Amino acid sequence: MDGQWFRRFGDPEPDALRLICFPHAGGAASAYRPLSRQLKPHIEVRAVQYPGRQDRRHEPPAAGIRELAAVVAGKLEDDDGAAPFAFFGHSMGALVAYETARLLEQRGARPPRRLFLSARAAPGPTPRPHDQLADDAAILTAVRRLGGTGAALFDDPELVAMVLPALRADYAALAGYSWTPGEPLQAPVTVLCGDADPVVSVAEADGWRTYTRAETEVRVFPGGHFYLDQWLGDVAEVVLSGVGSASAARGGQRRLP
Repeated sequence: MDGQWFRRFGDPEPDALRLICFPHAGGAASAYRPLSRQLKPHIEVRAVQYPGRQDRRHEPPAAGIRELAAVVAGKLEDDDGAAPFAFFGHSMGALVAYETARLLEQRGARPPRRLFLSARAAPGPTPRPHDQLADDAAILTAVRRLGGTGAALFDDPELVAMVLPALRADYAALAGYSWTPGEPLQAPVTVLCGDADPVVSVAEADGWRTYTRAETEVRVFPGGHFYLDQWLGDVAEVVLSGVGSASAARGGQRRLP
């Protein structure tokens, strides 16, 4: 698998399922290192490293959500003989994961076993208000509002200067994204969200049900947009259950823990 685009964490068991993880706006592959520790050795985490950040900061960012998904789908098609895989996308990453899965199914390629879509409302024909931000000040205000363990870095001007280019590019991609009608996914979906998320309500997250023909499960955690910082072990259990046994959810909505 292309090491430029996919970063491997952990030392999994032979033939372990791969969890392809898609970062949030401004995020990078390293955001999924903690989850990989929770899932090893049963699941191998391969996190997507978007261009325009960290060691890829000198590369031009992707032009949009679908353009990013097209590259990732192509890389996965090239690696079609590998182990089975599932997708996990947080916030903006949930959209990239969804569009990547759509492309794989449209092309007749091997689809993910399951999609885990976190902290993101089901998409619609127009961008969401939170995705349409006019300038750097608005972006920084929005990111601070979302909170999370990395929120403190936005008080450091040097760190802000480092992350702003990626944030600008990602919010531009979000502002330019609108859902286009098409066939529902064949893969089952697990939706994860925080009950106090300031930009995604539980009802909006529940809207993903209509985007797949398969079963949909909704898991609601105490917390905000970055609820998974607090409930990482429980999130790992949801992933293991969703891909590892026939007892995975059958369409209900559960509030955890």
